[in-house]
Amino acid sequence: MQVETTTAAFRQDLVEQGIVIRTEGLWKTYEMGAEPVHALRGVDLEIRKGEYVAVMGPSGSGKSTLMNLIGCLDTPTRGRYWLAGRLVSELDDDELAYIRNKEIGFVFQTFNLLPRATALHNVELPLIYNGTPAAERLERARRALEIVGLADRMHHRPNELSGGQRQRVAIARALVNSPSILLADEPTGNLDSQTGAEIMALFDELHGRGNTIILVTHEHDIAAHAHRIIHLRDGRIERDERRQ
Repeated sequence: MQVETTTAAFRQDLVEQGIVIRTEGLWKTYEMGAEPVHALRGVDLEIRKGEYVAVMGPSGSGKSTLMNLIGCLDTPTRGRYWLAGRLVSELDDDELAYIRNKEIGFVFQTFNLLPRATALHNVELPLIYNGTPAAERLERARRALEIVGLADRMHHRPNELSGGQRQRVAIARALVNSPSILLADEPTGNLDSQTGAEIMALFDELHGRGNTIILVTHEHDIAAHAHRIIHLRDGRIERDERRQ
């Protein structure tokens, strides 16, 4: 009983401090032949509501592994991870899927849109999965597309949209559940420089609206949009820079 009370109090303390992400001693080890590979080595991290954070590092630094753990796509080998006050490092796969759908909006480099579905239907998908009624689903999907400037393209399919417009659809889909965080993995990697700048301007606008954004990138000019840059090397945080 004492443990449950202490856990509940700690959870409430995180919420009151506005901490949406907290990790303690986060390790991820992959068994690959005789030698285990330690992708993360004891990462301690706090991210507060409304922060704009970029995660950088060379290939093999652990940034993709950290993204997968933060995004509840994988579980740590050891250590603890709280998301929006919940200790998600100890949840099972079904519970992780629920938290992932509710609390995290994903934006991927390759867009990950259904090719035969309209922009509106692509944005609706997270709401279909969580059982949102149809009328509310449509209204929220339309509103998300309006936020990203695609109100006039909602009935177009991905092959009828430019690369930048497809990424805007993906961002609208990430927004539609009003998640705790937007998690973007190299969101401009498949775009030309001008279109990439337009997408980053959109992220700046979304941050201005109060969204918490975590951006994984290897490009310094993209990371420069963030107000905090976390540098990983060999599975550890090498530097944590606050720019503003």
